[in-house]
Amino acid sequence: MSQGRAQFHEQYLLDAQARAAKLFARKSELQGAWLNWVAGQLYELKPAEFASMVRRELQRLTNPP
Repeated sequence: MSQGRAQFHEQYLLDAQARAAKLFARKSELQGAWLNWVAGQLYELKPAEFASMVRRELQRLTNPP
């Protein structure tokens, strides 16, 4: 991991976790429509690196160890 990427990750990790938690919180409300809705929300996030971080955090929330 390059220093720039590591710094980006460190700087935006809390934001990515918070965004993922907000998206995940809508799952019970949207039920079956949630997957398509959340995919659209992730698509709109910029930059792509931040969207990837949010996606990874969502995976952690939906598939806890």
